[in-house]
Amino acid sequence: MSRATKDPHDPEGVRLQKVLAGAGVGSRRACEDLIASGRVSVDGVVVREQGVRVDPRTAVLHVDGRRVQLDDTLVTLALNKPAGVVSTMHDPQGRPSLEGLISQTEHRLFHIGRLDAETEGLLLLTNDGELAHRLAHPSFAVPKTYIATVAGRVKPAVGATLRSGIVLEDGPAKLDSYRVLDTTPTTTMIEVILHEGRNRIVRRMFEEVGHPITRLVRTQIGPIRLGDMRPGRTRVLGRTEVGTLMAAVGL
Repeated sequence: MSRATKDPHDPEGVRLQKVLAGAGVGSRRACEDLIASGRVSVDGVVVREQGVRVDPRTAVLHVDGRRVQLDDTLVTLALNKPAGVVSTMHDPQGRPSLEGLISQTEHRLFHIGRLDAETEGLLLLTNDGELAHRLAHPSFAVPKTYIATVAGRVKPAVGATLRSGIVLEDGPAKLDSYRVLDTTPTTTMIEVILHEGRNRIVRRMFEEVGHPITRLVRTQIGPIRLGDMRPGRTRVLGRTEVGTLMAAVGL
């Protein structure tokens, strides 16, 4: 165990390899090997000894820098939001809402961030309040990837302009990445990445440079990808995915 002022060992706790195995990291033997090779930390302290015990209710465990989720009451879902659905659990105006897409889950979930009604793609829902707070907070700068189909052929200078930054009515905005995927005589398909979360930010940026978006799909939030999920479908994120998501926001 590395030298540190804080001793992660809890004499009344559960053996570390048993806790890791119970969390789905691997078999007990595989978890013992992870510990021996210095790939496991407890409350920020690297542990190499097999006899360490921890309290699974309070210990913060990481394997290869990824947080291990020990609370099995917490769940995070990925949803492929279809166009026409508003990002709220219930809409007073009677429009299709998220409630109709996740009614099959027994957990009380809340969505992380929003997509405007006509934007499609990846939306995360969770009952983990701390994870939701960090993912939504601008200080953690979680990148989001979109594929935008815009009207007209786009000149190369437009990408440079959006990367360097433009000024909108609520302040400056810029893209982290801009890549043309395909062009036709009437449209251009572009992949963009940004960490901003302001209302309709991608649409407003393209409108500002004269290329209104005709279709917008969010394909990735941090390390979580939309993949081949069909519109309206959900899936529960696996432990490894949740761990990488938590690591992305410093948990």
